[in-house]
Amino acid sequence: MGLFERYLSLWVLLAILAGLALGLVAPEAVGIMAGLEYASVNLVVAVLIWAMIFPMMVGVDFSSIRDIGRKPKGLFITLVVNWLVKPFTMAALAVLFFDYLYAGLMSESDADQYIAGLIILGAAPCTAMVFVWSQLTKGDSAYTLVQVSVNDLVMIVAFAPIVALLLGVTDIVVPWETLLLSVLLYVVIPLVAGAIARRQVIRSHDGDAAAVDAFTARLKPWSIIGLLATVVLLFAFQAGTIISNPLLIVLIAIPIIIQSYGIFAIAYAAAKAWKVPHNIAAPCALIGTSNFFELAVAVAIGLFGLTSGAALATVVGVLVEVPVMLSLVAFANRTRDRFPQR
Repeated sequence: MGLFERYLSLWVLLAILAGLALGLVAPEAVGIMAGLEYASVNLVVAVLIWAMIFPMMVGVDFSSIRDIGRKPKGLFITLVVNWLVKPFTMAALAVLFFDYLYAGLMSESDADQYIAGLIILGAAPCTAMVFVWSQLTKGDSAYTLVQVSVNDLVMIVAFAPIVALLLGVTDIVVPWETLLLSVLLYVVIPLVAGAIARRQVIRSHDGDAAAVDAFTARLKPWSIIGLLATVVLLFAFQAGTIISNPLLIVLIAIPIIIQSYGIFAIAYAAAKAWKVPHNIAAPCALIGTSNFFELAVAVAIGLFGLTSGAALATVVGVLVEVPVMLSLVAFANRTRDRFPQR
């Protein structure tokens, strides 16, 4: 695990502080950046999101899908948890906390924004960091690639309808055009561009697939810059709200943390009951627990704006993800002997 991944929460925390400082010191400059929009898409953030997403899309090998039937149990658990359990439990927790447990602590319109952000976060299962969690648990890397590839294909057709359904159930207006545009910009186009780039890199190196790793390694610094710069901007736009209510981050984090541990427990228990080998069970549980926060941030911004509570909620997901995931990696490693090993 690299220095950046290991201390991701620290870097995000520092970016948050920098964003708050920027929002308080230079609100005019922040306002100018917020106004650089076209068709509900902030151009500055769009470039940063692409810098985050593109390297991980290059790493997805869709040719691995031919191995989809090699170990179907782990893939079945991953798909069921990611698309039939996780979005709905996240929506239920969001409504429980913000409409009931937090009633009186914030306005109804603000509560709706945070609920929307958590719904978007819960409907975006992880793509890139899964490979890190798989490696840390000695997972089957080839099979993890199959899981990620299939998951990305499902995301193209399932993400927008699930988000729209859950937002509609919670009486939040769904701008369908903006939602579909976000999926096109941040899922479909990056996936296609990544597949083309991957093919070209392999072809230019005489069919050596290992060249893809070197190519994505060169892009990684831009991905890191994109993530941290996005966090800085989001918190710069939210500076006034957060300074006036510093406990807001904690309130948003609580349901995210509960959801993370709950989803892991469901997937991990299902894998154990089904006697799935540990090198498949651990990644299949972690892939549902982790989030594709780059996509969630981009969609929240596109649907509700840079200064929205929805965008803030998705960024809080980035802040809590690494500590939670590392604790689950440690638990998975300690319980390795309770699972079949092959």
